[in-house]
Amino acid sequence: METENKKILLVEDDPNFGTVLKDYLTMNDYNVVHAKNGMEGFEKFKKDDYDLCILDVMMPYKDGFTLAKEIREKNEDVPIIFLTAKSMKEDVLKGYKVGADDYLNKPFDSEVLLMKIKAIIQRKAKDSIADSKQFEFQVGNFFLNSKLRFLTFNNENPVKLSPKENELLRLLALHKNDLMPRELALIKIWRDDNYFTSRSMDVYIAKLRKYLKKEDDVEIINIHGEGFRLVVKSEVDI
Repeated sequence: METENKKILLVEDDPNFGTVLKDYLTMNDYNVVHAKNGMEGFEKFKKDDYDLCILDVMMPYKDGFTLAKEIREKNEDVPIIFLTAKSMKEDVLKGYKVGADDYLNKPFDSEVLLMKIKAIIQRKAKDSIADSKQFEFQVGNFFLNSKLRFLTFNNENPVKLSPKENELLRLLALHKNDLMPRELALIKIWRDDNYFTSRSMDVYIAKLRKYLKKEDDVEIINIHGEGFRLVVKSEVDI
């Protein structure tokens, strides 16, 4: 299961609510460590690696905002969700300023929290794929060197790709035989997700398809409304 072994740090000073929430998340296959205040939370954070932190805002000794700042100094990437009894706009803004990924007002639906956790962890996983330093890729009989922007087929002379062709093919190759979400490419390469950038990406997909048509086994498939898959047909069941 995709949630298996995902470790969550839950920092919640209400013992009853904390225990209930910990049990609920554990039931859904998360490994949860519960701290009862901000100071204890930071000590636990320093001693282990977590996939996500859930922090109550109002806590004795050290509030959630202070704790989030300290966590961010140690780790810029770990997702943070704030839980708060207050729905004041300033609090929400303050939370996002210190690096929150999401916010939930108490009382909340546990299933909503679960959906948010899944979405954030999946998004972070996709981001880390997109931020990979890999630059050499074998796709069927094609070889891409994204540092040099060279695409080589078998032993033919390499084709020099344009910067956007290169970035797009690299992102597709990082997701080879899997979905590359449309919005991921638009944000990473075009820096914006709108009608015009979307049309521009379609033009570049068409250009890449022309390069790849030398090999029947390799294809870029459009997944309607979601994105694209660069597939090597002999490696997958289509």
